[in-house]
Amino acid sequence: MLYALMCKDKPGSLDLRMSNRPAHVEYLKSLEASGVLKMAGPLLDDEEKPMGSLLVLSAGDIKEAEAIAAGDPYAMADLFASTEIRAFNWVFKNPEA
Repeated sequence: MLYALMCKDKPGSLDLRMSNRPAHVEYLKSLEASGVLKMAGPLLDDEEKPMGSLLVLSAGDIKEAEAIAAGDPYAMADLFASTEIRAFNWVFKNPEA
């Protein structure tokens, strides 16, 4: 099952995001190598600066998706004000369809 993670940063946390970015990128690379990460990128504010993250993951169930989200260095650094995880049906432009 695919899950979409929509994570919004705490206000004024761009420095925290940037200082944890190298570890976050390495974490995503490991998820990609294992086939878990399907797509990812930052959400941008009106000034086109990062203010959150959007990821699509393959996980066995919501609990597994939650565990993957909790293991993200951004989450462990307490960057996010909110994280929403929803089952996702990738219909258009799915490279695996």
